[in-house]
Amino acid sequence: MAAQVISRYVPAGLHALKASFYPSACPACKLWTLVQKPSAWPNSLLGLRPLSSSQAVGKGRNLSESRPAYSSGTVTEEKEEDDAEEGFGTLSDKFSSRRFFRKASTELHDLRLRTQGAEEEEEEELKPRPRRGRRNTPYWYFLRCKELIKEDKLAEALDLFEVQMLKEERLQPEEMNYTVLIGGCGRVGYVKKAFQLYNNMKKRRLTPTDATYTALFNACAQSPWKDSGLQMALKLHQQLQDRDLELNVISYRALLKVCAFCSDLRMCLQVFKEMVQKGHSVTTETFNFLLMGCIKDKENGFRYALQLWRQMAKLYIKPDSYTYNLMLAAARDCSLGDPLVASELLLRAPEESPAVLRPRPSRQRQKRPGGKESGPRAGPTLDVEVLERRLFSENPIKPAGPLVSQETGAGKTLSAEEDSNICAAPDSSASENLPVSYQNQLVPSFTAASVGLSPGACSPPNLLDLPIADDNLISLGTVATPSDRLALMGNLEGFLKKMREDDAAASIKTFTLLAELVEPGSPAESSLLAVMEEHKVKPDLTFFNTLVRKKSKRADLEGAKSLLPLLLKQGLSPNLHTFCNLAIACHKKEDGVQLLSDMKRSGINPNINIYGALIHAAVRKLDYVYLIEILREMRNTQTAPNEFVMQMLEFAAQYPPDFDRYKQKDHYLEKIDGFRSYYFRWLKWMAAEEQPHPWDKYRSGKQSPKQASSREE
Repeated sequence: MAAQVISRYVPAGLHALKASFYPSACPACKLWTLVQKPSAWPNSLLGLRPLSSSQAVGKGRNLSESRPAYSSGTVTEEKEEDDAEEGFGTLSDKFSSRRFFRKASTELHDLRLRTQGAEEEEEEELKPRPRRGRRNTPYWYFLRCKELIKEDKLAEALDLFEVQMLKEERLQPEEMNYTVLIGGCGRVGYVKKAFQLYNNMKKRRLTPTDATYTALFNACAQSPWKDSGLQMALKLHQQLQDRDLELNVISYRALLKVCAFCSDLRMCLQVFKEMVQKGHSVTTETFNFLLMGCIKDKENGFRYALQLWRQMAKLYIKPDSYTYNLMLAAARDCSLGDPLVASELLLRAPEESPAVLRPRPSRQRQKRPGGKESGPRAGPTLDVEVLERRLFSENPIKPAGPLVSQETGAGKTLSAEEDSNICAAPDSSASENLPVSYQNQLVPSFTAASVGLSPGACSPPNLLDLPIADDNLISLGTVATPSDRLALMGNLEGFLKKMREDDAAASIKTFTLLAELVEPGSPAESSLLAVMEEHKVKPDLTFFNTLVRKKSKRADLEGAKSLLPLLLKQGLSPNLHTFCNLAIACHKKEDGVQLLSDMKRSGINPNINIYGALIHAAVRKLDYVYLIEILREMRNTQTAPNEFVMQMLEFAAQYPPDFDRYKQKDHYLEKIDGFRSYYFRWLKWMAAEEQPHPWDKYRSGKQSPKQASSREE
C-alpha cells in the first residue's frame, strides 16, 4: 500500500533515482531514503506518516512494481482511500483504553455460585416436570385432598391439586376435586381462593353442584371481612337467580348463615321468607341460624330470641342442645330492649296472640332419605311476614289491664280488684332480683320478711314455657344484667329442667355459658361443679378460665386465685388464658410484678395479651410507675406491642384538656412527665407487632412473594 502511495504522489522523473542512490539497497531502504529528504518531495507529501511506522511495508513487495496510474478507475479508488484516511487512527480510542480488574475473594466467588445455583434450582422447581411411572386418578386426588383438609393441611391439599395433578400429571380434574377444595377453603374463610377455584371450574366447563354453592356460601360466612363476604354471597345468589337455578335447603341454610354472621336479622328473614316460599321445610337448624341473627342485635336481640323460641314451639319444632346454647349466648350478649314492648309481645295470653300459621304450600319438597327433619312432615308452616311484623313492632297495643301506681319506697303494679291478694316471692337470691312485675307486686322492691308473708307462694316464671303458667305476671321490669335475663328463663335449675324435658343433653359449652350468666357470689355459682357432676360433665380448662375471668372483672384477685387449686385437682394446668384472666385483677404494681415472676417460674413466657391486660389495669388507675415497670418488662422480653396496647399508651401519655400544673396539684398526674419521657424513648427501642394475614398459612409455599403479599379486604 505504501508503494502505491509513493507511485501516485511522486513524479515520474523521481523513479529514475532509485538505481543511482543505493544500487545495493533493498526497495524498502530506498523508500526510507526518499522519506529522509523532505525538500525533494512535493508539498502534498509533507504531511504523510513515515512508512516505517507500518509493519506491512516491505513484506515481499517490490517498489519497482508500482506504476503510476491516472486512469478513470483509479479516481474512485483515490476518493475511497481519502475517506479511509480520515478515520485512520480513531479506532484506538475504543480498544486502547485499559481496564483494571481486581481479584475477587473466594467468599464472594462462592456466594455468587450459591446464588446462581439457588436461582437455577428455583427455576427448575417452578417448571412442571412430567411424572414418570404410575399415574393417579382424579378420584384418588379427591380422597387425598379430603384427608389433608381433615388434618388441617389446606395448603398441602391446594399444592397437591394445582402442582402435582394439573401441572405434573396433567390430569383433567372433575367436579368433586374442585368442590372438596372449595369446601376446605370455606371452613377457614379463604373466600378469595374459593371463588378462584369456582371460576376455574366454570372455565373447564364443569357443572357446579349444590355442594359447591353451599361451600361458597360457607366461605363467605367465615370470611375475616364480613362486608366483603356478604357482598360476594349476595352477588352469587343473584347470579343463580338470573340463571333460574334453585338452591336446596342446605344451601339456603348456608345463605342464612352468611346473613346471620355478616348482616342482621332483617336480611335473615328475607332469605327465610324466600326459603319458605320455595317450599323448603323449616327445621331446628333453620331456627338456629335465625337465632344467630338475633345475637347480632345487641339492643333487642334477647327479645327477638324469645319470640323465635315461641314460634318454634307453635310449629312443634323441638330445640336441641345447640338451640339452648344460642339462647344462653343471646342472654349474655344482648339486651331485652324496651320493657313495655317486651311485656306486650312476650306476656300476651295465647288467645290474644293469634297463631301466625298457614297451610304448607303444594310445591313442598319431599323429605330425602336420610335427611334430618324436625316436627311432623305435614304440619303447618310459618307466615314470615306476620312474624317479621311481630319482631320489629315498635308500637304494640297497650293492654287494658291494671293501673300502675308508684308508692314510696317500692314501685307496685296493683289491680283494682285483687289488691288484697299478695303473692310473696321465694326467699332466695335468685327470686329477690327477679326482673318481673306481678299484678300485686314489683320485684325487686321488697322481701318476704318485710311483707310478712310465707315464702314459696309463687315461683319465678320461665318465658321458655308456652303458655306461661303464672297468670299474675303482667309486665317486665328493668332487665339490666345477664343474670336478670337468665332469671327470665328459669335460672340455673329451671333452664336445665327445660333441657331435660326436650331431651337436650347439657354439654360443657352449656355449663360454660351458665357460668358467665349466673349471679356472681350466688349459691348457683357455688353449686355449678356439683350440678356438672350430676350431669356427668367433666369441667375443662375453658370452664375454669371463665370463672377466673368473672372474678377478676369484679377485682377479686384472691377469689380468682382460689380457683387454681380446684383446677389442679381436676388434673389441669394453667395456660396463657388463665394468667391473662388473672392479670385483669392486678390493679397494683406488686400484684402485676408477682404475676410476671410466677409465669417465669412456671416456664410460661408472657405474651402481648398478658401485658395488655396489665397495661389496661394500670391505665385505669393512672399508675405511671406501674406503667413504666410494665414497659421495662416488655423491652426485656422484646414483646412487640399491638394496636390495642398502643392506643392505651397514647391515651395515658396525653395531658388532660384542662390540665394546669401551676394552678392546682393533681395527685394522679404528678409523675406523667417521667412516664412521657420514658415512653417516647421506649417507642424508639421497640418495634410494632406485625399482624399476620389470615390467609398466609393457607397459601402454597411455591407462590411468588408478590402473590403471597397481596391482600383482599
